[in-house]
Amino acid sequence: MLDTCVNQAAGLQCLAPPAVPRLVSVTSHGQQRGELPLLWGLCAAWVDLGFSVLVLDGHAQESAQNPGLAQWMDNPLGRFEEDERAVSWSVLPAAQGFERLSGQSFSFATLGELFQNYAVVLVYANAQTITKVLKHSRISPLLIVSPLKSSSLTAYQALKQLLLEAQMRPTVANITLPSPADVTMSNTNPALHLQQCALTFLGYAVKPVTITASARAESSQDDLNRLALQLLESAVLLERHPTGRIH
Repeated sequence: MLDTCVNQAAGLQCLAPPAVPRLVSVTSHGQQRGELPLLWGLCAAWVDLGFSVLVLDGHAQESAQNPGLAQWMDNPLGRFEEDERAVSWSVLPAAQGFERLSGQSFSFATLGELFQNYAVVLVYANAQTITKVLKHSRISPLLIVSPLKSSSLTAYQALKQLLLEAQMRPTVANITLPSPADVTMSNTNPALHLQQCALTFLGYAVKPVTITASARAESSQDDLNRLALQLLESAVLLERHPTGRIH
């Protein structure tokens, strides 16, 4: 399908902003050095194409000075008293909110109204949190494999948890360097190692999406646009007037 587009962003450009927020997720596995540049790159790609984005950061704690998801959950009416204009790109602390969601006192199906100013809601948290918070959502979390040698091990652990505890089939993004001569952190291919381990021990075939970390911005952007489109197409809709489940 992507091959028929005039350019690699054309598919995204043809998508009108959705009537309800779209939920996507990125699984952290201790490799934020490799995860964050791709995460921010995806957010920038969506914003450039007219989509407002809210990142719910499970690594950041809410506080009185830095309110976040927990405060939104406590006072949804207060949330709607704020300026209703959508902010193109926001990051919201969400560690406490996710902890409460994990306890099943709330669910994302009951929170859709909170995110009505955003076209894309991105959950960024570790595998344990995602398996608890999004277990029944049928979402495909993004799992990023960086060129760091340790990335294959931590990615495998996260993949195993997602598969076995929540029956989630993640989308794997393999960040590659443009030339073998530039590979100074590892002489191995972490994504290939992950593929081998997943097939051998889990019986799961990983088909990674390649993202080239190039000095040429336009080359990397092509890969980002392709991945951004794929994630939007497989996103879960957050109904604004929920009926008890995420559709």
